[in-house]
Order: sequence, then structure tokens, then C-alpha cells
Amino acid sequence: MSRYRSKTIKELAEQQVRFAPQAVRNRQILQAEKFLLSVDGSSDYSFGDVCSSVTGYRPDSQAGICISGTNLAHDLRCFVEDLSGSLDLSVADLGEPVLTVQEVSEKFNVSAKTVDRWRSKGLASRRVKIDGRKRIVIPKSTLDRFVALNREDIDRGGNFRQMSESEREAIILEARSLVANGQGLTEVSRTLGKRHDRAMETIRYTLRDYDRMHPENALFKKPSGQISSEHQSLLYDLYTQGVSVPDLARRFGRTKPVVHSILADVRIRRLKATPIDFMDSDEFRLPNADRLICGVAPDYDKKAASVRVPNGLPAYLAELYTAPLLNKAQEQYYFRKMNFLKYQAAELQKTLHAPRVSTRTAKKIETLLDEANGIKNLLTRSNLRLVVSIAKRHLKPGVNFFELVSDGNMSLIRAIEKFDYARGNKFSTYASWAIMKNFARSVPAEHTQQGRFRTGCDEVFYDFQDGRGNAFADELVNKAQRNAILEILAELNGRERKVISYRFGLSKGIEPETLEEVGNRLGVTKERVRQIEVRTLEKLRRIAMRKQVDIPGI
Repeated sequence: MSRYRSKTIKELAEQQVRFAPQAVRNRQILQAEKFLLSVDGSSDYSFGDVCSSVTGYRPDSQAGICISGTNLAHDLRCFVEDLSGSLDLSVADLGEPVLTVQEVSEKFNVSAKTVDRWRSKGLASRRVKIDGRKRIVIPKSTLDRFVALNREDIDRGGNFRQMSESEREAIILEARSLVANGQGLTEVSRTLGKRHDRAMETIRYTLRDYDRMHPENALFKKPSGQISSEHQSLLYDLYTQGVSVPDLARRFGRTKPVVHSILADVRIRRLKATPIDFMDSDEFRLPNADRLICGVAPDYDKKAASVRVPNGLPAYLAELYTAPLLNKAQEQYYFRKMNFLKYQAAELQKTLHAPRVSTRTAKKIETLLDEANGIKNLLTRSNLRLVVSIAKRHLKPGVNFFELVSDGNMSLIRAIEKFDYARGNKFSTYASWAIMKNFARSVPAEHTQQGRFRTGCDEVFYDFQDGRGNAFADELVNKAQRNAILEILAELNGRERKVISYRFGLSKGIEPETLEEVGNRLGVTKERVRQIEVRTLEKLRRIAMRKQVDIPGI
């Protein structure tokens, strides 16, 4: 295997060794050593300039080939050694004192490996005969010039100290503490390197050597196996609930980079499985579609949109009047933009099946879907009054009005997803038809269900006292408990609030969960969840007494 890193410098050295006269080779050695001291490792050099500086002529071919400064410094040192070795000179022929690599090492109190590193950075060395054998030596003049130009590196190498056993033990102890906080090998090495004024690689080597010698008590233990898909999903859910990456790394016995990788994989996997439905349109594929569709929305006509809130309405119905109604132009704009954003997300979703997926792409898809969902919520709020208006016309004895409104709201949301704005119709017409069609099915079905349990002697049921308690009254108590607890929930800390919310189904869309289910969510045992629940309920009682809040049943 060639010592050279550049093929062109290797070929140049071979040509000069074979064809250049001895006097020419001597001159080229001096010119190469001089040029070597000016090489900057962060710059690039053309082969034409290098060849001209060393040999005095510029080649017609390969002149434009670029060589990095780092590779050039290494190869010019090899060039000088090969040319000097071909001259078959002795130490006396050089006419000046020379030092071996070992002597340079002792002179500056550095290792031989450090001297070799200096040679690769520009310290020229020659190959001459000593006691009948060719050895690498460094002329004193060459060494003095290199030291003058690299004083900082020389001093740093001379100040090197061997790591003591007590320092090594301190580093291992501190590393174990950092690993417990979820830091990986690179982060630990960087932190301890700064703390102990050691090179990062020195710390890394020390930690790896310790793990190799003490596998049973290793700092960075190899994972016992792949994390199952179920645990990956749990890890992602905990992260979305606010658990930090270092905490997740500690809980699951993985490093922070591995946790970040798992989060990215689950994120992409879920985005792949997310159905993105939209009403397609040819205008989405126009070259300037983004500018035309996502421009400024039409302004509200505040005077036409403002409506006086009737007196005596429940809070829910009164809140509906705060959302302004949309005119036809605004409806067209928002429906077009919502479906266009979904179209863009669906197109990006196709790229998630590539071998390597950028997290930037996943983030872009999430941003598009969030923006589209925001528009969907706006359209929903602007049409809730329509649901209430239609529900009033379908209200019959024995039918709960708010359940009817809730059913109509679901019909409204489905109508927003299926409305084809490109046909030019007003959305309220389409939505009214969808809501009334749903009521025409659901209201008679509810009456039929109730009719199946009528006996003709309903007064018997009203007069009969059931010793098991009144289910309706229990439901009222449950609702009262929920409302009262929500008022003082802000007094609890994060974990207490999560346990109570999950256990009693206080979060929207979440049913009450068992101790084990809550424990899986929070990454603790079900016994720990029970302890937190008991302590938190007692805390709620004290808060309720202090604030004089009545919590039925507690």
C-alpha cells in the first residue's frame, strides 16, 4: 500500500528518483522543505503550483489537480524522505547536526507518536545511513524552523502529563454521573475533557479502556436488544407528554442519540400510516399555486358578521355568537387553502418511503397538517350556529337537545372534510343537507330504541323505589366532581395532574384508565401510581377546604 495520499505527488517522486541527477535531487529536497513550511492545512493547492515550486517546471497535464493542504504536507515529507534515501548519503554528508525521532521526543518531552504527528504536519525528515543502516533523521536547521512556526503546538505537547490513577478514578466516577443523566460517550468525553483540561480523545480512550477491562460494570453497556415497537411507541408518547430526552434515555437504558433516532423513526412511521384525505383540484398543480392559494384571506365585513347575543342563553350557545360568520368568498378561500395544504402534505408523504428520510420533511408534513387542521377548526366554529338552528327544528319530547347538537357537530365536521369547493356552491347549503339527513336517521332511531322498553304502565317504574341508587343522580354527582376538581387542578404539580387526569378521565377524549395503564403512560409501576393517587386526593381535599370548594363524594 502506498504511503502517499496523492497519486500525482507519488508519480512525481518516482520520476525524480529515477531520472533526476543527484545535484538536481539535492536542490529539490531543499525547495520541497522550504515549500513544506508554508503549507496551510486548511487550504487547497494545485499540482501545477506544487510541481513548479519544487522542481522549477510546470507540467502541461494534471496541472489543475487540487490537493488539500493536509495531504500535501504529508506527501511532501514522504517526497523529501524518498529523494534523500535515493542519494545514499551519510550523516556526515549533510554537514549539520541531526536528531533521530527518539531524540526529538526526549528533547521536547513528547511521545514518538507526537513527533510523527509533527512530521505529517510539515516537519521534514530525511533518510540517511547511520551505522550502515538507513534511518529517519531530522536536520537541526529544519527542526528549528518548524519549532519557530509551530511554537504553540510544541509547548502544548511538552506540557503533556501522564494521567494518574487518582485522576482516572475521578474521571470514571464523574462519567458515571453524566451517563446517569442520559449523556452519550461523545458528550461525556467533551464535558470531562474541558473539566480536566484533557484532550477529548484522551478521555474517550480512558472510558473505552475502562469498559473493556470491566464489562460487568461498564459505563456504556451495550443494549441487551432492540427496543420493541410497543416500547418505541411508549417512548414517543412520553416525549410528546413532556418527558425530556435525558430522562427517556435513563428510563429505557439508551443514549440520547439513540433516543433521538427512535423518536425520528416513530415520528416517520406514524406519518406514513396517517391517512391524508382531501378534495383534489387541477389548480393545485399550477406553477404558482402556492402564491395564488395561500395569499391574504378576504377581509371580514365586521358590521355584517356581528350578531347580538340573545339574553338568557347557556354559556355554550352564547359562545357560538363570538365566531363571525364567513361569506362565500371567505369560504372558498379557506376550503381551497385547507385542501391545498393537505395535497402538499400527501405529496411529501410519498417521499417517506425512500431509504433515507429527512426529519425536515417529516416536520414540514406535520406543519402542513397542523395548519390545515387549524383552518378546519375555523370553518367548524363559524358554522356551529347552523347546527344549533337545525337541531331546534328537530327537537322532540324525550330528546336531549345538547346530545342532538353534539351529533350535528359530528355531521358538520364530516361535511367540511367532504365539501367540494370547486363546484361553487355555498357550504351552508351542503352542510344543512348533511346535518338534516343525519337527524332524519338518528332521531327516529332513538325513539324506536326508547319505544322497545315501554310497558304501558310507566307509572309503576316512577313509583318503585330501587334500593341500588339512582343512576341519573350518580351521573350528576360525577359531573359535579369533575367540574369542581377541574377548578383546583392547577394547584397540582405535573405528575399529580397527569395521574388524576388519566385515572378519572378528566382530559378531553380520554376514558378513565387503570393503575397499570397510567403506569405504562408515565413509565412507573402501578403501585407508584396508586400512592400518587392517594396522596393527590388528600391534597385535593385540603385545597378544597382552603378554597371552600364543595367536591361531592370526596
